[in-house]
Amino acid sequence: MAGHSQFKNIMHRKGRQDAVRSKMFSKLAREITVAAKMGTPDPDMNPRLRLAIQNAKAQSMPKDNIERAVKKAAGGDAENYDEVRYEGYGPGGVAVIVEALSDNRNRTASNVRSIFTKAGGALGETGSVAFSFDHVGEIVYKSEAGDADAIMEAAIEAGAEDVVSDEDGHTIYCAFEDINEVSSALQETLGEADSVKAIWKPQNTIPVDEERATSLMRLIENLEDDDDVQNVYSNFEVDDEVMAKLSA
Repeated sequence: MAGHSQFKNIMHRKGRQDAVRSKMFSKLAREITVAAKMGTPDPDMNPRLRLAIQNAKAQSMPKDNIERAVKKAAGGDAENYDEVRYEGYGPGGVAVIVEALSDNRNRTASNVRSIFTKAGGALGETGSVAFSFDHVGEIVYKSEAGDADAIMEAAIEAGAEDVVSDEDGHTIYCAFEDINEVSSALQETLGEADSVKAIWKPQNTIPVDEERATSLMRLIENLEDDDDVQNVYSNFEVDDEVMAKLSA
């Protein structure tokens, strides 16, 4: 597995649950508001909004919070957010992609650059690392959705490109432009997914040792703590022995 999802699990196990949940709800609400403002406030007619609401529900975001985020866009009093992508290198030359929704590009760029610099990394130009990733759809189901063979069969029928199943669940990948079609087909067969979103999937991963992994985990955590940052992706990999030490 790539480092980002591994470290998310570690950070959640190590505490800060309330702060993490509050921050997550804020970011989910911002995505819902932006999606509703860019299209229609009706999720049945707005695929991006439908996915944003689905992911919010999967994270147990209260219904009132979701409705408030939609109404904020419909009321016309929502801030104007720009979708911004930053690319750079973390410790050891590991590639990092940061997605943000910003109402002040200068502030966001300054904050992101500072976080990279303090971690011993460097912010690069747009396109400097994206070529090392594929922009794809990621559809996640809990393990209870079915065994690996059943999920694989459903994914093939839906037009997906790849499936990774383990004890934590099933992750289905599809072409970016097929997200809505594939997720809708899977919903008919398997029920509602745990999450459906576009991600940057590394084409290859870079193994890192415990020291480097600790630095990268801190970099990602600091990036995700920034209010404007929505998602962070990287291409590092940690072996089981190092993971066990970090989880202790």
